[in-house]
Formats: sequence, structure tokens, C-alpha cells
Amino acid sequence: MGSVTGECSEQNDHHSSQENHTNAQSTRECQMVDYRFLKRDYHHRVFVNRSLALEKIKCFGFDMDYSLAAVYRSPEYEELGFQLMLNHLVSKGYPQELLLYTYDPTFPTRGLMIDTLHGNLLKVDSHGNILVCAHGFRFLKGAEILEQYSNKFIQRDDTKRFYILNTLFHLAETYLYACLVDFFIKCAKYTSCETGFKRGDLFISYRNMFQDVRDTVDYIHDSGSLKKKTLGNLEKYVMKDPRLPVLLSRMKEVGKIFLATNSDYSYTDAIMKYLFDSSHGPKSGTLHVSWHSYFDLILVDARKPLFFGEGTVLRLVDTESGKLRIGTYTGPLQSGIVYSGGSSDMICDLLGVKGKEILYIGNHIFGDILKSKKRQGWRTFLVVPELAHELQVWTEKSRLFEELRNLDMFVANIYKNLDSSSNERPDITLIRRQIKAVTHEMDMCYGKMGSLLRCGSRQTLFASQLMRYADLYAASCINLLYYPFSYLFRAPPVLMPHESTVEHAPQDMSCMESVLDNQMNKSELTNGNHQVSWKNDETDTSMEEEEK
Repeated sequence: MGSVTGECSEQNDHHSSQENHTNAQSTRECQMVDYRFLKRDYHHRVFVNRSLALEKIKCFGFDMDYSLAAVYRSPEYEELGFQLMLNHLVSKGYPQELLLYTYDPTFPTRGLMIDTLHGNLLKVDSHGNILVCAHGFRFLKGAEILEQYSNKFIQRDDTKRFYILNTLFHLAETYLYACLVDFFIKCAKYTSCETGFKRGDLFISYRNMFQDVRDTVDYIHDSGSLKKKTLGNLEKYVMKDPRLPVLLSRMKEVGKIFLATNSDYSYTDAIMKYLFDSSHGPKSGTLHVSWHSYFDLILVDARKPLFFGEGTVLRLVDTESGKLRIGTYTGPLQSGIVYSGGSSDMICDLLGVKGKEILYIGNHIFGDILKSKKRQGWRTFLVVPELAHELQVWTEKSRLFEELRNLDMFVANIYKNLDSSSNERPDITLIRRQIKAVTHEMDMCYGKMGSLLRCGSRQTLFASQLMRYADLYAASCINLLYYPFSYLFRAPPVLMPHESTVEHAPQDMSCMESVLDNQMNKSELTNGNHQVSWKNDETDTSMEEEEK
């Protein structure tokens, strides 16, 4: 009997050894695969800055405007906002001739800064280096920029002088300010000076113009005129995606969902009814349900970013009238109830979740992403609708990116054999002109202000903020539909220049195979089975270390 057991044991060991070898061989083959062919269609991709295990998320939070399925149609919605602001400025005394301007969606991009002293629109990198400078609709050349900004550099934290235009709502505001500057430059009645325009004893400073534009933006939002026009033609201004109810219903199967919007209840209700209005439920053949049923908690009048700090009083909303009920709400979470105000701490208490168990999905770098990340430790998903166009250019114009890289390599090759003893000074004037021309051609593929995320090979301020504060980002939150809720979003390795430009030493492949075999054997002993585990543990330390 003992010999039979011994034979079985030997056979098992032999089969185990064969299986280990097969698994190790499979691992090596996987490592040799070109992973570009394993990725999803880029239209459906979610991109990763910090690793996130989706199965650890217990709660999904949404902003509404521009976030929940990237609600507003562009450029129709920006055109509406621009026209309302222009009309208001004229009603307050600005020249009637301004009404001749029409919105041009190819000019503005997010992430620009207004210099309220000189009236310029600036695209900068994360350090404050100026990448692009426009005065009205005229783009300044290098020498002109140097006259106003020594070293082509600004102090980004001088918030009294520089105002950042980071949100999608800022697009119309950006274009309106450029129109005002352009108008007064061309108007013969006014004389241009360093900080504004003169007409007799009157002086209009760039700072005053900026404040007038800001006041106008506040007016169209606070007065409700923008919302009224939007609700008057929802099909024109709001995109409706039939996949949205499907996404939320699947999310609710694995966790809780909340909505936190700065909009009031009446507007929120109208938009959400339109988004979820269909003849059936989330699946064909199921009954239609109210949009409220997709959320465990609905919170309006959030007043973000204040919401992520001390917050405001939590009150109940009368969903029949849209009015707030008197008194502060202090009770438990109630099904079907809509709340007003509150704070992020209250959301955690009401839903019974904590920081890193929440994935918050929004479009506002500061109001949604930065504050929820730094103050609460929530995991963050930034919706970047422009990413669809950015990716289209990136893929269709790959020739230009390759040409720019080749020019950089050509310059490096010229200097390759020169050192500090060399008196030779290579003439790279022509190459620098070529680099400038290719960079400009690339930028124009995106729009007149260039890409949201880069200028040639240099990243913009917006790009650096996106990479720092957003764990995940995509053109739409709908892209989460294309991933299982057990998915591990794994951040790609970020190489430093000394790593990305220096080749690894040649590896002895036979030695590597031996190491892989040993690792596989150890894995079998540890796991107690013959299955290879591909699941990596989630690591959040990168963000914590960065914040420290």
C-alpha cells in the first residue's frame, strides 16, 4: 500500500513539476506579447495615474454638470452662455458693436490664465513657464512676450493678478474676454496703453474688464437665465446617453451611489428626468423607474468646494415644490429623500463609508477632484470630454509626433561626440526652426490655442494637475461600462529621464527563465494550489507620499 502511495506521490510531483513549467512558460510568453493589442479601443479606455482596485470601491459619487455622461453639448452650450453674457454686458453700457461677435469654438481651451494687468491669455506649464500668449486674438511672438514677462515666466500663485480658467464653464468666459480686448484694440475711439484703454478722460483697465466679465458670468448663473434657456431646449443643449441607466444599475449591484451637485433641485430634477426618460428601465423589457431610484443619496445645493470642508447646513427638499424645509436634518438616511447642503463628512456618515472606499466622478479639477482628494482621501475620476478630440489628433497625426522626436534625436546626435574640450559650435538654427514649425503644426491640429494637455513635447499646467490629483480619467464616465467591477486599474510605471533614456544591460534569458521557474514554484507552495494568480494588490502609497 505504501508503494502505491509513493508512486502516486511521485506521479503528482511529476505532474506538478510539468504544470509549473507550463505555467512559467506561459508567463514568459505573456511577457513577450505586444500589450498594445490587448488594450481596449481607445474610445472606451479609462486611463490610470494611480492604481485602483475597483472591487474595493463601496460607493460611487457623481457630480452632475459636465460629469454625468458629460451632459452638455459642445459647442452649442458654450455658444448659449457666450451670447447671454454678451447681451448682459451691452445692457450694462458696453458698445452695441460687440454684438457682432459670434462664438468660435476653435479658439478657447481650458486651463488658460488671464493676466488681469496686461490683458493677456496665457497657456503655462506647471512651473509657470509661458507656452502661448494671446492678446485678444493676436498671438504674441517670443520677443513680445519677453517685453512683458522676463524669462517668459509668471508667478502662478499671484492669484490677485492671474486667474485660472480651468472648467468647461470657463470656455465661453475665455472667449468673451478675448473679444473685449480685440474690440478695444481695433476701435479707433480708444487708445491702447500698457494696462488698458483710454478715451479722453475715461480709462478702462484690463482688470476692470475682467471683473465685468466675472460679474456677468455670476449674473447668468445666479439669475437663472442660462438654466432657463437650457431647459427650454433640452435636446439642443443636453446629451442623452441610453447607456447611463445601465451603468448606474450595474454600479448599484456592487455598491452605493450618490449625487452631489451645486445645482438646485428644480434644475437637477429637470435634467435628470430628461437623461433617464425612456420607455423602459435600465434593461430592455424592464419597467421604467424614476431617476431617484438609481441613487442611494441625492444632494443638491452642495456649494463645492466648501462642501469638502466645513460644508453647510443639511436640510430636506420638498420634491413637490422644490423648496427647502425649515430646520437642520439630523436623522438617518431615508430612502427617496432629497437633501440640500451638507458636507462630504455627512455623506460618509449617512452612507456608512470612508475615504478610500469612495470613487468620486467629476469634471472640475479644483472643485471636484483636488478638494475631495486632499481633504477626504476619496479616490477620484476626472471626466475630460476634450480627451476624445485629443486622442483623435494623437492617433491621426502620429507622423508629426514622430517627426518631432526624430528632430530631437537629430540634435542629440550632433552633440554626441562633443565634450567640454570642443571649440566647435554646431549650427542648429535650421533644426530649431523645424522643431518650432512642427510644434506649431501639431498645436493647430487641436485648435487655435493648441492642445489642452501639451505644447509640443511640453505638458501644460492642466495636464500636470490632472496627473497629480486624478486617480483615473476618461472622456466620459460611461467608459466604466467596459470594465468589470473586479478590475484592477494598474498605473503604468513613470520613468525618470535617467531611466527612459538609458538602456538596460543585456539580460541572460536562460538565467531569467530559471528565476521565473523558481518564482512559480514558490508561488505554488505559498498558495497551496497550481493556479497562477495575476491579481496585484492595490497600492495607494504613491499619492500619500506625494502629498507629504
